[in-house]
Amino acid sequence: MNTLDITIIGIYIVLTIGLGIWVSKKASKGLDSYFLGGKSIKWYYLGLSNGSGMFDVSGTAWMVGILFLYGTKSFMFMWLWPVWNQIFMMMFLAIWIRRSNVMTGSEWILTRFGDKKGGRASHLIVAVFATIAAIGFIAYFFEGVGKFLTIILPWDLSLHIAELVLFSSEQSYALIIIFLTTIYTVKGGMFSVVATEVLQYGVMVLAAVLITTYTFATVTDVEINNVITAEWKNIFFGWELETHWTEKYQAFNDLIDSEGFKMFGALIGMTLFKGFFASVAGPTPSFDMQRILSTKNVKEAAYMSGFTNLILFIPRYLLIGGIVVIALVALSPEMISNTNLSGSDLEILLPKVINFHIPVGLKGLLLAGLLAAFMSTFSAFVNAGPAYLVNDIYKKYYKPNATSKHYIKASYIASFLIVILGVFMGFFADSINSLTLWITSALFGGYVAANFLKWIWWRFNGWGYFWGMLTGLIIASMQFILYQFKDSFDSDTFTPCTLVFISLHACME
Repeated sequence: MNTLDITIIGIYIVLTIGLGIWVSKKASKGLDSYFLGGKSIKWYYLGLSNGSGMFDVSGTAWMVGILFLYGTKSFMFMWLWPVWNQIFMMMFLAIWIRRSNVMTGSEWILTRFGDKKGGRASHLIVAVFATIAAIGFIAYFFEGVGKFLTIILPWDLSLHIAELVLFSSEQSYALIIIFLTTIYTVKGGMFSVVATEVLQYGVMVLAAVLITTYTFATVTDVEINNVITAEWKNIFFGWELETHWTEKYQAFNDLIDSEGFKMFGALIGMTLFKGFFASVAGPTPSFDMQRILSTKNVKEAAYMSGFTNLILFIPRYLLIGGIVVIALVALSPEMISNTNLSGSDLEILLPKVINFHIPVGLKGLLLAGLLAAFMSTFSAFVNAGPAYLVNDIYKKYYKPNATSKHYIKASYIASFLIVILGVFMGFFADSINSLTLWITSALFGGYVAANFLKWIWWRFNGWGYFWGMLTGLIIASMQFILYQFKDSFDSDTFTPCTLVFISLHACME
């Protein structure tokens, strides 16, 4: 890598860490200040922070691969969660949640079910879910950023003890970035997270605009049309995918058949249903809900939620589209010659394009932008997850009358604990795709049923909510474990529909 690129990346990292530490002194007043910014941060800063938190490098790498293989139809996947979610939040959910004036999603659930035994059980299970979700997302980031940086950066950071490989190069890179991000996040809480995420959003937008401009300037219509077909460009689709690629690229057609998305119409139908259903269930108890609770009032909570959609998707798809066009022209011939082509090859398209097909200077800025995407999302979960451990478990059940200073120290410990557990989980993950599917289907599949019912069924009580959530969590955890040993089984693991059904049944018990 060129010295200029390394310098740009270094400047970005120094600025981010410096800014995060500089504003950290504002977070020492108490838990409300540490986790919610004292509810004094303006809504547009929180909106930029929320959008930046959703703009993650692992998800971007996955979406690059999906667009490359399936064409413009893959844009439908954005309805899986974020779009619906922000629409419903803007319309009414954010206002209801903010009006409660609580600190976490666990505290909010007490306003629904009360503070008796059933309500406390539901309060506890939300805290457990939020913690597990934070750990799962950290594992997802660990897997993605390591794979990304190994291809981009020239140094082999694998650590050996004799013949034993203690850490692979991917794991070492991931650990370094996670450590740096954790430092300023733990130190400054919500103030540091929002301040750095606003900076990171600016870097990401600049990178997206420049890569799109570069693509338009260097790739001709003839070059791209020699690779893709009319069906690839066709945004409309039927029940089953038509042939996307010519005979020259038959390997890509075979990959579509093996990846499990052939029944595209059914998949998108389930995606729309799942996105709608999950969004009506309300925001998951993570950084999205934390941003709502951090706003000054109910009006700003609605503004922030609507603003998130506007600032998230345009720059993200500019970046994704630019990268995919370059990959189609530059990498397709190499990929079809690979006799062992698989879905994992799609996950490394993003770093390959940056490493070998982006000019000096722009490469450094683009890498800084993608690092910003990773760091912003990671810091959001590192700040959100510990709030549930400290405020809803430690403070409520073990140490209810301690000082603010004591709780801040406990938050530091909880943050490091969640990061360590997430990294540990990442070591055993099969791939980015496996973690993506586990989080979006299994984990959230068990979440949505109980949370949907809490809004629409007036007779639904705390115990029903507790058992529904607990059942979903247990099955989701089982699915992750079983997936890692999938080669030992002949049948598929639980599907999202199965999880929703079982969770609904448990709610009715």
